[in-house]
Amino acid sequence: MRTHYLACDLGAESGRLMLGTLADGKLALEELHRFPNPPVQTGAALHWNIDALFAELKTGLKHAAARQLPISSISTDSWGVDYVLYDKHGAILPPVWHYRDTRTARGVELTRSKIDWATIYRETGIQFMALNTIYQLAAEPPERLAAANQLLLIGDAFNFYCSGVARNEVSLASTTQLYNPRTQAWSKPLLAALGLREELFAPVVESGTCLGSLKPELAAEVGLPQLEVIASCSHDTGAAVAAVPAAGGHWAYLSSGTWSLMGIEWPQPIITEQGRDLNFTNEIGFGRTARILKNIIGLWLVQECRRDWAQRGQEFDYAQLTAMAADAKPFVSLINPADPRFVRPGDMPDRIAAFCRETEQPVPDSPGAFVRCAFESLALYYRIVLRQLEQLTGKSIQQLHIVGGGSKNRLLNQFAANALQIPILAGPAECTALGNVLVQAIALGHLPSLAAAREVVCNSFQLALIEPLSAAVWDEAFARFEKLLKWC
Repeated sequence: MRTHYLACDLGAESGRLMLGTLADGKLALEELHRFPNPPVQTGAALHWNIDALFAELKTGLKHAAARQLPISSISTDSWGVDYVLYDKHGAILPPVWHYRDTRTARGVELTRSKIDWATIYRETGIQFMALNTIYQLAAEPPERLAAANQLLLIGDAFNFYCSGVARNEVSLASTTQLYNPRTQAWSKPLLAALGLREELFAPVVESGTCLGSLKPELAAEVGLPQLEVIASCSHDTGAAVAAVPAAGGHWAYLSSGTWSLMGIEWPQPIITEQGRDLNFTNEIGFGRTARILKNIIGLWLVQECRRDWAQRGQEFDYAQLTAMAADAKPFVSLINPADPRFVRPGDMPDRIAAFCRETEQPVPDSPGAFVRCAFESLALYYRIVLRQLEQLTGKSIQQLHIVGGGSKNRLLNQFAANALQIPILAGPAECTALGNVLVQAIALGHLPSLAAAREVVCNSFQLALIEPLSAAVWDEAFARFEKLLKWC
């Protein structure tokens, strides 16, 4: 029996509508429509063009209709923390802010003036990041919040667009730093401290909740039947982890893309002073498992360098940059990926160069040297985070699963294996869309469990096994890296 599903997978650089086909214990994905998702810059402000994204989704749905397949359902996943505000008539209140907008610094200051960090972490278990929803909302003008009737996070706003049912799915809600994973509800103390109305936040539902049918007017416009709309895992990392092809208890995952998200799947949140001091986050996954993880600047470092070079007339694709990095001299310069300067867009080569000068290291002298610096620094930082995970959980991690677009970067993955000195299984690259589809299949009763879904992934894709090399060289580099972090 063949069953078909649609997954709208929204990333911070691009989005796509994917067709998933489940048959004979295997899952195949096909891209129906891909579209860019650049930020909109108005003066110094950064926004998302939400109307353009909805229009692109409709275009994708028309492509799906043209296939004339019996599609069972659709769901959207997205990056976390950003949100859409609606007025009392259900119309969007512009703008839809981008998490990299600089207003978040003001939100952090305002929040700290009203509530202390220890209370925020105790309520939510979410690591400090200035881009979190709590700080974005603190930076909102009071009159805009007063005019708002409903808040939906990005992926859930798309599910609302499709179904007309406003719900925030738990994996995405847990990224806001306003959700309490122990009470399984929005945090009343935080909302009260910040003067946020609880009714502003749409109710939270479980991963894999069936919301209803595709709206009749939308179905008629795109030429599809009223298929089921499902809140699968609305957070892209939640979806990706659901599709990690792992078994047993001694593995960690790295969702590698614009961000590197490294963590483990755990039965319940770990909300302790140690977790707070190490700045680990407790996001909720399918089946209310906890994703104990840390957000790490990922391939954003290279993406922004590439964009800067292109503006200066030097065009490189990612394969060229990786090849140049492989040829560059090793361990000339290292950076701290957690330095806040690297979060903002623009001038990334200059920021890397400034960091190197400040720490009395040679400045990279070519694009290949810049990319090698970024890759080596990321791999060494992964080692820091892996050790912290073991310290926090008392669990020995013996294998790392790398999923997402970065799983195709053999050089970075080899560096990671070398730095961690454990084997890595890389792939599949499309784990986010896979997880989206698999949770839909579980919700509809087409798969019995998450374990069965992960077995489908194992049956469907060939993974790359990467064994660690050069332990002594990387141990020496790590000792230097640790000193560099203390220096910073």
